[in-house]
Amino acid sequence: MAKRHADEPLENVVARNSPASKKVRVDEPFDIAVTANGYGAIPGTAQVSTNGHRPEAGGRSGGSILAAAVDEEEELEQAVPSPDQDEAREDESAYSTISRQTAPLEGYTDLYLDTVDRSVLDFDFEKLCSVTLSNINVYACLVCGKYYQGRGPKSHAYFHALEVGHHVYVNMQTKKVYVLPEGYEVKSKSLEDIKFVVDPKLSKEEVSKLDKEAKDAWDINGKKYRPGFIGMNNIKENDYFNVIVQSLAHVPPLRNFFMLEDLSQKSELVQRFSVLLRKIWNTRAFKTHVSPHELLQQVSRQSNKKFDLLHQSDPVDFLSWFLNNMHLALGGSKTKPGTSIIHRVFQGKLKVESQKITAKADVGDRLRFEEAAEVTVETIRYLMLTLDLPSAPLFQDELDKNIIPQIPLTSILSKYDGLKSQEATNTRKRYRLLHPLPPYLLLHIKRFSVNKFVSERNPTIVTFPVRSLDMSPYVEPNPTVHPPGEPIWYDLVANITHEAVRTRDDSVEGEAERKVWRVQVKDRAREEWLEVQDLFVERVATETLFTKESYLMVWEKRKEGKSKGAG
Repeated sequence: MAKRHADEPLENVVARNSPASKKVRVDEPFDIAVTANGYGAIPGTAQVSTNGHRPEAGGRSGGSILAAAVDEEEELEQAVPSPDQDEAREDESAYSTISRQTAPLEGYTDLYLDTVDRSVLDFDFEKLCSVTLSNINVYACLVCGKYYQGRGPKSHAYFHALEVGHHVYVNMQTKKVYVLPEGYEVKSKSLEDIKFVVDPKLSKEEVSKLDKEAKDAWDINGKKYRPGFIGMNNIKENDYFNVIVQSLAHVPPLRNFFMLEDLSQKSELVQRFSVLLRKIWNTRAFKTHVSPHELLQQVSRQSNKKFDLLHQSDPVDFLSWFLNNMHLALGGSKTKPGTSIIHRVFQGKLKVESQKITAKADVGDRLRFEEAAEVTVETIRYLMLTLDLPSAPLFQDELDKNIIPQIPLTSILSKYDGLKSQEATNTRKRYRLLHPLPPYLLLHIKRFSVNKFVSERNPTIVTFPVRSLDMSPYVEPNPTVHPPGEPIWYDLVANITHEAVRTRDDSVEGEAERKVWRVQVKDRAREEWLEVQDLFVERVATETLFTKESYLMVWEKRKEGKSKGAG
């Protein structure tokens, strides 16, 4: 079959211009809008691509695909956190691709906050991770109350959030609250009460009103309590510790110092005692008692386990150790007086006269000072005065066996009148207090004596006035400090008592005695007395305070010009 010849040569066809494109005929001109991908579009009409085809339903034309890729790249760049935005990357590896939120999504600021359970929160125990037992960078889960270390993508708190679904955590050091695993900080004001309970701090004005205004508070369960007069948990055998802390919490100068001063640069012993005092006086507590576990752990470490929560110790021994170590922890000097709040509150001066007892001394009058013999005089400083009880009767008849001997406090204070002598290691001694007396007197009534065979307890009751104890007869006159003959009044602030409770013992020795310690403290705002034994707090009548076996007393020196009747 023969081929048909072309009508025109190919060269002529190529050289000819292409026909003009067709134009849309319109009556009025219109604007062409520019789309996000840079192409024109007629307003009110469907978008048409340059090749004459409509784009797909999802907008996946060539131009839009390119534009979407650019947008996605920009979003990924914005999602990468900067070093300033992510402060929890302490354990995040370099190849980790996990991105953390720096803020909650819009409209989700209260996400997970409804899972916070205040009833399980207890910030009294030592801040240790429940997995690693580390005290570094510890967070508390606000849903279950457990402690975990860190909040980065490889931390125990992060895994806890993923495994259990607990998302809200508070940093025990900074008090900042975070949501995990997202990692952003929560700014909600609804968590301010939790931050306050973690580390309660009262203003100077609030602290000044503690002893002036009677104030009641309620815990999260609606139970009523008095700030400053709450129970303290006896974890095992730490009741000796509890009564000392409760007593010191009612010495206003000491309490105010530890509640108001910035002690963040001091030792752990100082900081933990400060936190415990602020929790005792907390007006917004979640519960009506407090646990001394954190301070006890520090005391146990620092005393080489001489004082711990597993073994009952003597309150006076602990107080002596605690005051001396607290004085040094606050930067106090071992030689210079008044270099810490401890010495300014409790330290006083005492004159001691000593004389050797020679063989020529009269057997019946060994304690009388001889005029011809040399007398040694020295001045010592004290934080606590020890008072000796007269020996209890060894034998009692049938009528007297239930009678407990009594003695006035003024009688055993006569040890410091400068006239009464005592014997100690072939030396006769007599004591006299010197001016000025400290603002607070610590009186230790010595009830226990230990020999080679047995420990003995003296059950003698010491009677005393609750107010207006005159200390002037026991102080050496000094007209430059105090007018001679004028009384020096002291009022009782706290009274630690002992009770011997018989317990059944199957050993050969028979029944044993268990020591129970209580403390009686004064509510100055209400002029009432309360007795605290571990978690139990109850009112007591002022007239019955002396009926217990007093062991340690805290007396407050009355300010000049302030008078009260004897009680």
